[in-house]
Amino acid sequence: MANRWRGDVALVLDGKRCVARLTLGALAELEEGLGEASLVGLVERFEASRFKSRDVVALLGAGLRGGGLDMTDAEIAAARIEGGPMAAAKAAAELLARAFVVPE
Repeated sequence: MANRWRGDVALVLDGKRCVARLTLGALAELEEGLGEASLVGLVERFEASRFKSRDVVALLGAGLRGGGLDMTDAEIAAARIEGGPMAAAKAAAELLARAFVVPE
């Protein structure tokens, strides 16, 4: 079950309900994997709707691994995400927002 207070985001991947979470390690993985000096650039791209599919895959990959799923970004990119690309982008944006905002 996804816990918003912990920053969890739920999504269905290949028919299996998964929980993604951006842990500190997952955030560090994102910075390195996307070549960002900080996550501010990534946040700005999402806020301006200028993100790339690579950003979505990287966020979901880091988040799913942070939530305990052992999958590579390539496996995640090839997986069937319930709701398609829009649901994937929404989940990625929620992950990023929940990493830095306390839920109401």
